[in-house]
Amino acid sequence: MGDLNPTSDIHTPILHSRFLEKALHINSSTSLIHSYKSIFNGFVALLTNDEVHRISAMEEVVSVFPNRKNHMHTTKSWDFLKFPQTVSRVKKVESNIIVGVLDSGIWPELDSFSDVGMRSPPSKWKGSCHGLRNFKCNNKIIGARYYRRNGKFSQEDIISPRDTIGHGTHVASIIAGNLVSSANFYGLGQGTARGGVPSSRIAVYKVVWTDGSDDIDIIDAFEDAIKDRVDIISISMGTGINANYLKDSITVGSFQAMRKGIMTICSAGNGGPEHGTVENISPWVLTVAASSTDRKIVTYLKLGNAQTFVGTTLNAFDETNFSTLVYAGDVPNIREMVSRNTSRLCLDTKSLDARLVKGKIVICDEYNVGDAALTAGATGMVIRGNDIAVDYRTFALPALFVGNRESFELMRYLVRPRSIPTASIFKSHETFDQFAPYTVSFSSRGPNRITPQILKPDLSAPGVRILAAWTHNNSPSFSMLDSRRLSYNILSGTSMSCPHASAAAAYVKSFHPSWSPAAIKSALITTASEMSARTTQSLEFGYGAGLINPVGAINPGLVYDANLADYVQFLCGQNYTNKQLSLITGDKIACTHYGSKTSLNLNLPSFSFPIVPSNTPFNVSVNRRVTNVGSLRSTYIAKILTPPTFTIRVVPSTLSFTNVGEIKSFTLIVEGIMNHVAAVSASLSWIGSTNKEYFISWYPNKWYQSEAVREERKLKRLDDPSRVIDKN
Repeated sequence: MGDLNPTSDIHTPILHSRFLEKALHINSSTSLIHSYKSIFNGFVALLTNDEVHRISAMEEVVSVFPNRKNHMHTTKSWDFLKFPQTVSRVKKVESNIIVGVLDSGIWPELDSFSDVGMRSPPSKWKGSCHGLRNFKCNNKIIGARYYRRNGKFSQEDIISPRDTIGHGTHVASIIAGNLVSSANFYGLGQGTARGGVPSSRIAVYKVVWTDGSDDIDIIDAFEDAIKDRVDIISISMGTGINANYLKDSITVGSFQAMRKGIMTICSAGNGGPEHGTVENISPWVLTVAASSTDRKIVTYLKLGNAQTFVGTTLNAFDETNFSTLVYAGDVPNIREMVSRNTSRLCLDTKSLDARLVKGKIVICDEYNVGDAALTAGATGMVIRGNDIAVDYRTFALPALFVGNRESFELMRYLVRPRSIPTASIFKSHETFDQFAPYTVSFSSRGPNRITPQILKPDLSAPGVRILAAWTHNNSPSFSMLDSRRLSYNILSGTSMSCPHASAAAAYVKSFHPSWSPAAIKSALITTASEMSARTTQSLEFGYGAGLINPVGAINPGLVYDANLADYVQFLCGQNYTNKQLSLITGDKIACTHYGSKTSLNLNLPSFSFPIVPSNTPFNVSVNRRVTNVGSLRSTYIAKILTPPTFTIRVVPSTLSFTNVGEIKSFTLIVEGIMNHVAAVSASLSWIGSTNKEYFISWYPNKWYQSEAVREERKLKRLDDPSRVIDKN
């Protein structure tokens, strides 16, 4: 793969067919599935393991990697970010910004996507919305495509860009949804739903189906989005932790987008709170963690003895009558030969005995959407969990999630002699979360496992209890037994934080259309609002530079810009060869042309220094350059906040500019001792007359130690709302 040869007169599929037939002596008509024709030079083929090894060893082959499944990382939030409806906008430019959304599609008839009052698409747009069944674009949704190279669809899949699942609709409306008054989820989250850039256009690239998404489809979608001339790409999914930058479809696709001046924003993943779980870690993308807003939604469980427990599940159903409690392990469906050990989990719809469950509230030991309880006729469900796992989803019946302490008290009440245990589940209600914002526990943590010198995630954005548009094809609980259909749903996940950052990037670009992806990324990072170390023990490995600040990002003063040469030098410094890098550069001698640099010297607005724990002092120096995008004549003075065991110097400590676009370089020198601490953080700010550059420096040693994770769990209170399991 790599750039295509524009001088070749032979069509790409023919070249690929000839290559396969010559290399493997096979019939390419049955093996070749797809050829990438414009941006990427590569193809998809059905190969045996032996054929993979043979073709990988060939000189002209850069890389071979399997087609993997990718998974989604699935109102109040914009106001919480101090980004009101009345915020200053360049509406004419904002309406020319096109955001490409790679996700599960969209439900186009919703009010959030109406094109009333919108002009025709911008002239630069080269995309398409033709030949689709049961789907029409408009001046808001200006393009729509879908991808399924393997041709395999389930009964639930809609074979068009129409959203089967709801995830893509939710994401798209967070980015560019219209203002819709009185939006709510059964009375919760009542208010005006809106996207961050409601005047912008949406281009839909449906790559997610009911069984996930495939690498081949993601690369296909990136190729089309680049050709279609989108300005921003938002992708709320990931492949997990990959040990190779060049064997990840999102990394490869986003690199090509970066080359064309298109910024890619990605979700960090929902694998927290363990360290080293962050996904989408390439330095040319913006990786977004999930944090809370001050809207807290709680659900109460009241027992017959008047004890009351608090859960964080979204229960949209009215309060239940007091009903008998039963433990799922005590009511196995023996007619179906179900064991107690199986029934207690409530994972199979036939696992519970309806004769013993009907009209009762059932207690389950495993997360589930409620299908088993609903099938057996239960009036409600309680899910027992551990101290760091709760859920903000809704269920197919009245339900809530309780932690260890509540579980213990609940089971003790259940087995009390000479009494019939009863309970009632209340409808959820909203309260004020005084501790917000904090990084929620499901949000994947850094550091970057491939290159720990690159701080990930980059920043945080709202990703908890987000009200946004929803498909009419799916229930809010994702259960097929749930007949409810509605236009708005509340979801949690880094899938929800990612589109907030995508909208913020589009907002910045509307003020600065010529800025590079790296410049926009830098502006968002350096102007992020500081978050509290007391509520997020992972600190920068949890929230990066802090909470995104769209308004501040339009005037950062200085930016840490980077271009293709910077990223190629970085990859060469990671010991990728010329041959390997031709996969994404199209240059067979990229490292020879560009040279290499260490990852510490990649021009990013953050620092991360892995240090071996020792009593011996260390000394590290790194180089950076900043570009003046503020006042014509300006001076910035370095301000350093550092712990007492470290010395940090900046040379020079004052930067003076006489022109916009002028570039200045500086060196950061860090000295100190890393002795028996998991991580230490500090900050460097460039203080000007009107601007402040703020970013974080991390100095981790054994960030991967289990002690750090255990300590974070120990510090969490039992009722901490940041403890979440999220399947989005």
